[in-house]
Amino acid sequence: MKKRIHQIELFMKYPHEVQDELFRKLIQTARYTEFGAQYDFSSIQTYEHFRERIPIHTYEDLFPSIERLMRGEQNILWPTEIKWFSKSSGTTNARSKFIPVSQEALEDCHFKGGKDLISIYVNNFPDTTLFDGKGLAVGGSHQINDFDPSASSYYGDVSAVIMQNLPQWAQFIRTPSLETALMGNWEEKIEKMARETARETVTNIAGVPTWTLLLIQRVVELEGKNNILDVWPNLEAFFHGAVSFTPYRALFKTLIPSDRMNYWEIYNASEGFFGIQDQRNSEEMLLMLDYGIFYEFIPVCELEKENPRALSLSEVELNTNYAMVISTNAGLWRYNIGDTIRFTSLSPYRIKISGRTKHFINAFGEELIVENAETAIAKACEQTGAIIENFTAAPIYLGHGKKGGHEWIIEFKEKPSDLNDFTRVLDRVLREINSDYDAKRAHDLALVEPRIHSVEEGTFYNWMKSRGKLGGQNKVPRLSNSREYVEDILKMMAEA
Repeated sequence: MKKRIHQIELFMKYPHEVQDELFRKLIQTARYTEFGAQYDFSSIQTYEHFRERIPIHTYEDLFPSIERLMRGEQNILWPTEIKWFSKSSGTTNARSKFIPVSQEALEDCHFKGGKDLISIYVNNFPDTTLFDGKGLAVGGSHQINDFDPSASSYYGDVSAVIMQNLPQWAQFIRTPSLETALMGNWEEKIEKMARETARETVTNIAGVPTWTLLLIQRVVELEGKNNILDVWPNLEAFFHGAVSFTPYRALFKTLIPSDRMNYWEIYNASEGFFGIQDQRNSEEMLLMLDYGIFYEFIPVCELEKENPRALSLSEVELNTNYAMVISTNAGLWRYNIGDTIRFTSLSPYRIKISGRTKHFINAFGEELIVENAETAIAKACEQTGAIIENFTAAPIYLGHGKKGGHEWIIEFKEKPSDLNDFTRVLDRVLREINSDYDAKRAHDLALVEPRIHSVEEGTFYNWMKSRGKLGGQNKVPRLSNSREYVEDILKMMAEA
């Protein structure tokens, strides 16, 4: 671990050299692939050549190549054999995405990220008792790739792909059993996981906040205890990612009432492992620069252009929203992953996730992003004693004699002392942190005060279930520029 910490310190000190070396290695390795031949990788000498020659790709752009890989062809995007695909439903598109996972991506990115997470955590907490028990991982499921006639490849949630391929020693320090962890039916899985893990000595948990909460609540209920520390007294860390932890923090603290509990953020996705919190009491993550991923960043204001200009790491600025673009050791070339981030530090490079390129509300020029919404929700909860489970929001469009606004559906674990107060605080904080929203709200010019529906516990669970979206890789869409999700939930509630 100490050796690896030294290597991390080196890429923190020499970030551009590390990224440049990695860029050259990726180009060199893939030059004889079909993609490499198409864009003449052999003649690419500089990043400028790369940026000018190869367009930014969406999933739809790469899908024809990925589909051929799934049908058993090889050497299209990456030279080594692709036997695994990470299945991601996305949250704005009902069609599943299948992201190729090479052996290099498993070893040098996903596994390396997991090991680095532990190294960095132990470096911050040298007296940890993490290794006196087991890690509980809330994962997904996988299956044989039915697109491949030879049936020699597989797809599944990225967590399932990782778990299935973990070395044997890693299986001994985790719980539940692999068979249970990879079950497909989420309702049965949560029940079985709760029963299996309740008798284990769990010291740490890794997973998405929503599903982890469900599991903890079920374990407490099964054991007839007041909180999870009565079951797992040595629990000390929750490694969380995929969605912002801000709205869930208060609820976790009620279920895990301990000052020594550490909440540690990671940024991993189907496409790769990108960031790890490296400091105590911080919500920033260190951008991991030696995982076989070459990074580029598109300023959000450029996204709507036909040929948006991407920037290298050396060109980024603080506190600007960027769409993240990656080229990877699994053959994703200049791939826009759909996340937006902003840099909180340039030496070393630390980031915060600010949202999704398709998750925002901008019906009236207010440019409301997920980070704004989560900050305002957290402040409104704090000031009204509320604790939330889930939320989503959408615009109310202008109509004849009707002004526009935003409509929120919020599921509370603890309801606010006064919903009107909650609404006013939410609105006020949004105005304080988003000048575009404030301008549209001035004198109720284009936007009136938000409309909030407080819904019963279990509403979002039932809605996700009705859409076939239960599972660790499926997340409630926080913001949408259309009313599709809000209308769907309101309709479900009316029919109940």
